Amino acid sequence: MSTLVVFAGLLIVALLVEPLARRLHLPFSATLVIVGFLGSELLVGFGFDTGLRWFHFTNLILNLFLPILVFESAFNLTAREVLKDLVCILYLAIPVFLLASILSGTLIYFGIQHPSGFPWIVALLTGTLLSATDPATVLEVFKKIGAPSRLRVLLQGESLFNDATAVVLFTTLLSLATMSDDLNGVSGSVLEFARVSLGGILIGSLLGVVVALMMRVFNNTIPQAIITLTAAIFSVYLAEHLFQVSGVMSALATGLIAGEAYRRRGGSTFTGKLWELNAYIAGALIFLLVGVTITVQMFISQWLAMLIGIGAVLVTRLLVVFVLLSPILWLPRIASISATHRSVLFWGGSPGVVT
Repeated sequence: MSTLVVFAGLLIVALLVEPLARRLHLPFSATLVIVGFLGSELLVGFGFDTGLRWFHFTNLILNLFLPILVFESAFNLTAREVLKDLVCILYLAIPVFLLASILSGTLIYFGIQHPSGFPWIVALLTGTLLSATDPATVLEVFKKIGAPSRLRVLLQGESLFNDATAVVLFTTLLSLATMSDDLNGVSGSVLEFARVSLGGILIGSLLGVVVALMMRVFNNTIPQAIITLTAAIFSVYLAEHLFQVSGVMSALATGLIAGEAYRRRGGSTFTGKLWELNAYIAGALIFLLVGVTITVQMFISQWLAMLIGIGAVLVTRLLVVFVLLSPILWLPRIASISATHRSVLFWGGSPGVVT
């Protein structure tokens, strides 16, 4: 009960913060982190313990908030728009993301130069987390200024797919680091990465087809909303617990197919608004909780590592957008991306929820 009260209080804080962020012209997510940090520091200063610790985040974020956000993003992506740039999106979200994770991890490793306390595998884990993009704040600006739809699709599509890739890669690297799951070195890790990723997509796709069929039978507002909610829950549960594959990949595939079926059946506004609410709640709670777990001591003891991490992310993103993206654009039937649009892709690809 106390946890529910804490979450209810955090949601009220988020509602109060949103107009403040607009007035100050600050990103909503960044403002939530700042408010969460300042609020928790004040509480601790007055002798209160929030009771929230970093180790509470594993189940809360990976099994609840992240699948909600991934499903909602996939649900709202139009298949026709995604298919036009699917090659480019998948190129950015999988092979280029893997290269970006290695590159940023390498820069951080040599920047910190502490092999015993910060070995290669930890650097790669860090690079993986920091390379995942989240353009939520940028997309809000896009809506206000009427930015080209292709930019929105590229940023949102890359973020959606590399979120899922990041979670799978992180868990695979973690298994390699601890040698759990009896992975047979690097080759075993690669095979495990493929199994978990493709398995999640397969389970999610099958469930998405079931959802599409159910929407043909239940064409009313409330049943459609319930179908999408249960689909999001089952996509993660079936993948993770029954088949031991990626729940996030499964949520992604289910969301894409369910969203397309929903639009083809003339889906109700209610279902769309419901998922908008789900995403708002999940996103707001995540960034407030991140702020709550940050302490002043982190900045005192790790300020240099933080600067190295930020620098590594910026350098890697610059190379991704202006160098690694170029080869795919040389292929026939792939539309070019102007230098101006690449600049937006560079600044819009900031780390977010997965990080």
